[in-house]
Formats: sequence, structure tokens, C-alpha cells
Amino acid sequence: MALDTSSTSSQSPAKAAGGDTARGRSRGTGNRRGTLRRSLATHWYAWAMVAPVVLVIGVIIGYPLVRGIWLSLTDANERNVERSIGVNHIPATYEFVGVDNYVDALTGGQFLGTLGWTLVWTVGCVSVTFALGLGLANLLNRRIAGRSVYRMLLILPWAVPGFVSVFAWRFLYNEDNGLLNKILAGGGIDAVPWLNDPTWAKFSVIAVNVWLGVPFMMVALLGGLQSIPGELYEAAEMDGAGALQRFRHITMPGLRSVSTTVILLSTIWTFNMFPVIFLLTRGGPGEATQILVTQAYKFSFEISPRDYAQSSTWGVLILILLMAFAAVYRRVLRKQGDVW
Repeated sequence: MALDTSSTSSQSPAKAAGGDTARGRSRGTGNRRGTLRRSLATHWYAWAMVAPVVLVIGVIIGYPLVRGIWLSLTDANERNVERSIGVNHIPATYEFVGVDNYVDALTGGQFLGTLGWTLVWTVGCVSVTFALGLGLANLLNRRIAGRSVYRMLLILPWAVPGFVSVFAWRFLYNEDNGLLNKILAGGGIDAVPWLNDPTWAKFSVIAVNVWLGVPFMMVALLGGLQSIPGELYEAAEMDGAGALQRFRHITMPGLRSVSTTVILLSTIWTFNMFPVIFLLTRGGPGEATQILVTQAYKFSFEISPRDYAQSSTWGVLILILLMAFAAVYRRVLRKQGDVW
């Protein structure tokens, strides 16, 4: 009897510990489930409002993204995809090829050459747009006569639909009847082949994109300037700081949070700026102004047979490049002490 008691007593701590552990795990799981249940019960209205948006985004963005990634791993083109001709239904015959499309794109000269011009186009547009937007924002932040009128006129390019603006600029760039060349002819200067010469075409598309992007940059930076306390400028002026010193030590640090956001957004928008290139030059003359997104469109809709696999591959590579840029950009900002 004593042996049975000791045996029972020797086993009871282990059982008790096991029981406590099991109950602890049960309580932890229960707590998490209970927290989720309470959150759903408390914020059911918010969840109900968000759910349709999440569902729509999942259908509109999620499915095409997954479909594009899958096609980039195949040899799909116009001749081997599933299609219907009259009453005849032809099943898909394309095959899985793995990462061969990515290897071909990254080792071929076309992707790297297009990427080089795309980077020049993006950096050129964003830097010029930011400089002009910052300059105009500083001017409009001062008390000048007719400031409201100037603001409305400068925001006008932003209010006009993009394709209308591009067609207007295409008319201005016309080599024979365009307004720009007529003005040059009035001054005795020969006509400039704005859209027919590779170099001039690159300058032309950058100028149009800058013209379209300055209003957004100006409005965003003007809002940032108006949020900087005026007492800082008054104190710096009393201490003898010049205009350049005030701009460097007050204006730029005060605009840092706004600047980081607008530069990131402008970079992503410009990198994928399809309408300006497509409507103005269609990537020409030749392939001089072709950027990655317009070339991906060309693979899928213009060449014969349409190469859906190559188009999807370029699209996935564009997404990877932009995600990598955003990650590096965020890391640099964190090292500088900015939270984004």
C-alpha cells in the first residue's frame, strides 16, 4: 500500500505538469480565438465594410497577377492558348518551361537595353519634376499678387485628362504643321524633328511627362511648406541666417516626410507611365523611346504571333524591380531616421 502511494505520488507531479502545460496551451489557443472572436463581434461593421473591397481587389488584382506569373513559366502564345473559332473549341497546348523565359529576358540585350532607357526616363522625369515642383511651391508659398490665379493655372495640366494633354502635345510637336516649329520658323530656325529623331523624341516625351507631373508635385510640396511653422524662419532670420541657409536647414528637413512619399509615388508612376510613351511615339522612332511596360504591351498585342509568355515575364520583372526599389528606398529612409 505504501508502494502504491509512493508510486502515485511520484507520478503525480509529471501528470500535473503535463496537465498544466496542456491547459496552458489550451488557454493560449483559446485566448487567441477569443480575441479574434471579440474583435469580430466588436468591429463587425468595419469587417463587413472592408470585405467587399478586399474581395474586389483580390479578383481584379490577385487573379491576373497569379495568372501572369503562371503564363511567364510557360511558352504560351497566340497559337497554343485555349481559344474558340466559330463553334470549334481548341484546347490549350502550351507547356511548362520553368524559368527559361526569365533567363532569356535577363541574358538578352533587348530587356537590358530597354531597362537602361527606362531608368534614364524615370530618373530624368522624377528629378526635373521634383525640382520644378519645389521651386513653384516656394513661389506660391509667398504672399504675391494673384497667387490663387497662378495656382489654378498651374494645376490645370493635372485637371485635363492625360490622353487629351498627350494628343495636344503631339499636335504641337508635329514637324510640318506644329506650333513649336512654326515659332522656330518665324525666328529663322529650321524645323526640329521632335518625334522623328531618337534623341529629340526622348527629350520630347520627358518634357510632356514633366508637364503632367509638376502639378501633383507642386501641390504636395506646397502643403508640406505650409505645415512648417513660420516661427522657425523668423528665428533663423533674426540669427542672421540667409535665404539659402534657411532653405537648407529648415525647408528641406521640414519637407522630408512629404518628399519621400511623393518621390516614391512619382517613381512608380513614371516607371509604368504607359499613356505618354504609347500615345506620343508608340515607342518610336524604332525602339528609341520604348520602356518596359510599353514593350510588354507590344509582346502581347502588337507582334504576331502574340507572345503572352514573354509579356507576362516582363510584367513580373517590372513588379520585382519596383518592389526591390521600394524595399531599398524604405531601408535607406530608416537608416536616416525616417519612418515610412
